[in-house]
Amino acid sequence: MPATKHNPQPSDARQQDDGTAQLVRWGGSIVGIGLLALVLLVTMLGGYTRLGATTNSGWFALIVVLMCLPFGGLFLALGVAKWLRNRGRASKS
Repeated sequence: MPATKHNPQPSDARQQDDGTAQLVRWGGSIVGIGLLALVLLVTMLGGYTRLGATTNSGWFALIVVLMCLPFGGLFLALGVAKWLRNRGRASKS
């Protein structure tokens, strides 16, 4: 069998689905969960002081807040940056 060169060209559909929508969607969801946990911590779970949360469930909410806000913010920022890049590429074409 003769060797053939296989040089796949990326299709337009493949370029459109580069994960931007998923990054924005999941980043926003994670940030939303973090903000919800923060609101619950302050209003219903005993609040927090300079030394930390005042209840066990408050500590759990604080951990969720401290994990969701930075990571969700990074995902959201990356998604927005990719969206801006794609928008700039589309306008040049």
